[in-house]
Amino acid sequence: MLREGDINDISDGKLYTLNDMVRADCQDCTGCSACCRGMGNSIVLTPYDVCLLTNNLNCGFDKLIADRVELNVIDGLILPSLKMAGENEQCSFLDTNGRCSIHSFRPGICRLFPLGRIYDDNGFKYFLQTNECLNNHRSKIKVEKWLDTPDIEKNERFIWEWHELLKRLRNATKADPDYESAKKRNILLLQLFYFTPYTTNDFYSQIEERMKLILPTAGLSVRPRPTVLFSVHLYQAAP
Repeated sequence: MLREGDINDISDGKLYTLNDMVRADCQDCTGCSACCRGMGNSIVLTPYDVCLLTNNLNCGFDKLIADRVELNVIDGLILPSLKMAGENEQCSFLDTNGRCSIHSFRPGICRLFPLGRIYDDNGFKYFLQTNECLNNHRSKIKVEKWLDTPDIEKNERFIWEWHELLKRLRNATKADPDYESAKKRNILLLQLFYFTPYTTNDFYSQIEERMKLILPTAGLSVRPRPTVLFSVHLYQAAP
């Protein structure tokens, strides 16, 4: 999710790259699971997340949105996010022991927390959210190791290009707020990047081809003026 403001209000004031050490390691959470509860619709899924989920769970995206994932309007676009369920508003993938049942293929936001990303014209860097994780005894860990993502350089490139694509779609909606036009863009976004299955072979080549397809179809030809935004995974205590 996107937020505008002063990053110093929510971070330690430092920016990190993959090779930097950051105090984010909560020792595998030790069963706390606080950040898996009461998160609302903030665990927004990227196509990469959906590729991992559908292939590892051996199901289609339509099956996911039947019980584990929901569609919400996120920053002006219809996007999928993990569904919170039950009286404790907990992630639907949390087991009875308070452990993640999809930990090895968990979504990118889950891997990122308690870090966030701050974007500028040339890419993004990471920052540490200081008041989100309830574990006060975190140790230092290399950012790349904490993210635990295969082909991390390719993944970072995808994250940046996906961020830029969504920004262009949002700007297109602001410039042309006509209901039917916005509806067409959202249907195209969902169909092309989420409902259409991904094979287990090289996600990044598949997503590159799909990004090429959506630009002319969605009427995107002129890049928007740069903006500085940062993506934050906000912690909200469960009741």
